[in-house]
Amino acid sequence: MTGTPVAFHDIARLRLRSQCIVASPNVPGCTSPREAVERLGALQGQDYAGALWSIGLRVPGTTERSVEEAFARREIVRTWPMRGTLHVIPAADVRWMLELLTPRVIARTAQRRANLALDDDALARATRLVTGALRGGNRLTREEMMALLEGGGIATTGQRGYHILFNLSMHRVIVFGPRAGTQQTFALFDEWLPDARSLPRDQSLALIVKRYFTGHAPASAKDFAGWSGLTSADVKAGLAANADSLVTETIEGITYWMPRGSAGELVISSASDAARSASPSPDAHLLPGFDEYLLGYKDRSAILHADHSERIIPGGNGVFKPTVVIDGQVKGTWRRVSSRGAVGVEATPFVPLSSAESRAVETAAHRYRAFVV
Repeated sequence: MTGTPVAFHDIARLRLRSQCIVASPNVPGCTSPREAVERLGALQGQDYAGALWSIGLRVPGTTERSVEEAFARREIVRTWPMRGTLHVIPAADVRWMLELLTPRVIARTAQRRANLALDDDALARATRLVTGALRGGNRLTREEMMALLEGGGIATTGQRGYHILFNLSMHRVIVFGPRAGTQQTFALFDEWLPDARSLPRDQSLALIVKRYFTGHAPASAKDFAGWSGLTSADVKAGLAANADSLVTETIEGITYWMPRGSAGELVISSASDAARSASPSPDAHLLPGFDEYLLGYKDRSAILHADHSERIIPGGNGVFKPTVVIDGQVKGTWRRVSSRGAVGVEATPFVPLSSAESRAVETAAHRYRAFVV
C-alpha cells in the first residue's frame, strides 16, 4: 500500500506521468527515443508514422527525423514481440523479449499456418532463401522480399507472404531495418542486432513485469496479461519476482500495481493536480491511433468513457483513431490535414470544448507540427 490512498480519478494523471507524456518533479522524464521505449517495455508499432509520434510526444524536442535516426543507429527496433502485434522495443532487449513472448503466439497461429500450407519445410526453405539474400548487410523492402520468395518458388498470395515474414521475425531470422526512402526494409536479425542479449526465462519474466509497471502504472495484473499475452501463472511469477520493487493499491475493488520508489511520490504530487484541475489551465495531448496510453491496458475505463468507445474504434474493427486527451481523459479524435504543403490538425471533440481547452489543444497541435515538419 502507498502512504496516501489513490482515488480512481487519480489513475489517468498518474499514468500520464508513468508513460512520460507529462513531466513531474518526482518521476524522471524520458530524454531519448531509446529511454522512452525502454520505460514502457514495448510501444505499439502497427502504424509506423504513429509509432514515431508516440515516441516523439514522450521525448521533448524530438522530431520525426531524430526518432528515425534512433532506428538507424540500432537503438530501437520494430518487430513482432507479443500477441502477433508490431511493437517498437529497445534493440538490446529484442532477443530475450522474442524468446519469452513469441512461443505462445507461434503455437496459437499453428492452424493459420496449416491453412496457408506453411509447414516447417516451407518455412525452412524461406529461411534459406532470405538468409542468402540478406547476408552481408543487405536489406530488402517488403516488396523485394515478396519478389525474392516468388522467384524462389514460394508463393506469397493469400497472406502467405505476410505470415512468412511474421514467422521469420518471431524466430529471430529477420527484423525490420531502417527505412529506404518511404519503404521499410528487412535485415538479418543476427547481423543487424549482434549485441541483442538472451536472458534466463525467469530473469526475462521479472524484467518485462518491471518494465511494464514502471511505464504503465497504475495498472492491474489483468492489464499486464492482456498486454503481454503471457499466462496467468507467468504473470503471478513475474509479480512475485518484483515483490520488493512494486506496491499495490486497491481502488474500487481492483488491485493496481506501481513502482515502490515512485508510487508514494506520484500520489503525493497528485494532490497538487486536484488543486490545478480547478484552474482554467487544462493539459492537452494529441495521441496517435495506436498509443500505449490507450492500448496498453485491458481496462480503459479510467481514461475513456464507455459511451465514447465506438467513436475511437468505429465498428469495433480494431483500428484505433488518433485521440485528443485533456487532463488524462480521452475527449475527442483528431486527424492530420495538409493544405498547400502545410501540416494542420483537425480535432473532433465529443462535446464542445471550453476556450481554455481549445487553447490547450492548439498548443498540442503546435507541438505535433513541430515534430513532423
